[in-house]
Amino acid sequence: MSEQGDRVPIDPQNVAAPLSAFAVFLVVTIVPGQADHARSVIADIASITRAVGFRDLDGQLSCIVGIGSAAWDGFGRSARPRQLHPFVEVAGRAHTAPSTPGDLLFHIRAQRADLCFEFERILLDKLGASIVVQDEVQGFRYFDSRDLLGFVDGTENPTGRGMGEATVIADDPGFEGGSYVVVQKYLHDLEGWNAQPTSIQEHIIGRTKADNIELDDAPGSHKDLATITDPDGTEHDILRDNMPFGRPGSAEFGTYFIGYSADLSVIERMLQRMFVGEPAGAHDRLLDFSRAVTGSAYFVPSMTLLESLGD
Repeated sequence: MSEQGDRVPIDPQNVAAPLSAFAVFLVVTIVPGQADHARSVIADIASITRAVGFRDLDGQLSCIVGIGSAAWDGFGRSARPRQLHPFVEVAGRAHTAPSTPGDLLFHIRAQRADLCFEFERILLDKLGASIVVQDEVQGFRYFDSRDLLGFVDGTENPTGRGMGEATVIADDPGFEGGSYVVVQKYLHDLEGWNAQPTSIQEHIIGRTKADNIELDDAPGSHKDLATITDPDGTEHDILRDNMPFGRPGSAEFGTYFIGYSADLSVIERMLQRMFVGEPAGAHDRLLDFSRAVTGSAYFVPSMTLLESLGD
């Protein structure tokens, strides 16, 4: 494939894979001077997925590869996705969404934990000394897609044709079929959260806890602030595949946020509303119990473009 002057077929990575029982969220940085090796490995990600996933096709193993801004530049491509840039810290009066290191994101999903484990083991072995692991989170599906706070997560995800419209880039020549993705790790104060009456929790979230029904009157709720609507009434969707993580005996557990979008600014606007508030100062009260400790953004190339990186 020639440099970005040619049209790239719209063959997105498997962003819209069904919600899985297990996932690994792996964020790494590339060691200076090792970009070529890392690039050759990610270009071959499909063959690694086939080799491991063939052991149990019902396990539905998949891996999405995201490339950060600095890594993209390091791969020597003269053109770049229109909206690709590092994650920008969002600082509100009470809470901050930090920006943390990340050159490559691997979102590994399967219906079996052992498939995720084996894939990650082989991947890291192939990457070898070319990368440094910055964050590794093993997620799991919790009951009926609930988070550790007890509420159903991902209710507003687009479905059908709307999923592609929300997640797949169609208007950036040379980068069609790609997506943008933002990841953040949130640590929960479950003791503080569980001390709140259910009615207060529901008003903070904007939904009932038991049956996941949207509240009619919950201005400033998490649902309200996380919904992005233009002045003309157009609502913008993103695809979330959040997962709980952690162990009861560990002090680190919470929700790993991962959001895919064809328009990175939609997620950025959402985080501005949550952390800064709208109006300013009226932040998402969920953040009083759920603290963001990581944050990074990536471009998810189409499969054709990803494989061409090995040329």
